[in-house]
Amino acid sequence: MNNRTKGLRFLSLLLCLPMGVIAQSGHLASSARNVEAGKGDTVVEVSKAPNQATVNLLVAPLFGEKAKTKEHIAWEIRFLTECDQNFSNRKEASQFFSTRAWEYLTEGQLDTAAYRFNLAWLLDDKNADTYWGLGVICYQQDKDPEAIRLLKKGLEVADTNAVLMTDLATVQLKYYKENKDSEQLDDAIQVLQKALKYDQTNPNTFMRLSWASFAKGEYAAAWDNLHKARALAMDLSAVDFSYLQELLQKAPDPKGFFK
Repeated sequence: MNNRTKGLRFLSLLLCLPMGVIAQSGHLASSARNVEAGKGDTVVEVSKAPNQATVNLLVAPLFGEKAKTKEHIAWEIRFLTECDQNFSNRKEASQFFSTRAWEYLTEGQLDTAAYRFNLAWLLDDKNADTYWGLGVICYQQDKDPEAIRLLKKGLEVADTNAVLMTDLATVQLKYYKENKDSEQLDDAIQVLQKALKYDQTNPNTFMRLSWASFAKGEYAAAWDNLHKARALAMDLSAVDFSYLQELLQKAPDPKGFFK
């Protein structure tokens, strides 16, 4: 697995931004290790959680980031002890639960996925997948500001992950489109430019920069980034044609490729 593949996720596949910021993107590969055969997440009894009165906190990002009850603390100690007995170390255990969480997320089981990401975070708060996955879940729940906050936390522990940066910018651009928040637009552009310092082979990064330039009224830059995305994809799969039509209405293609 090369450096570009490591750490990739599928947020871009799930988002659908107006005006085609999200082009038809392929699956993003998982960096997490494969789940060992026969080793389901019942190896530690995650169902033995605090009572139903606290169930909402169990599936809230990072357990709601609230003060913990004595019952919750006792449950955490029991859970961590069981993990210590079943895994080589807590980092391995965290990776295991985040892998399972991505699988549940892919299946649309958001609460189950959130619970597993929370468990992974409890085991290792430097596991960027926990913030990334919880950010995806918040996005799917139409909680864009919370998604942005969590994705930024992911970048605090994985500050060279170009795909995570592109995913963060994707949500920021969506939020800008819906709320006309120019701060989010400007920040998204900075994030995308930083992503290109680490990876210039992702067509999605250039497509988001194209739309950001379009939003700024910088149509020459929008065309330039669109063509870079097209060239990297080596076909038209990276180009959203509804967005393309809007760009054509503002300025002709300087390359004459699209008419």
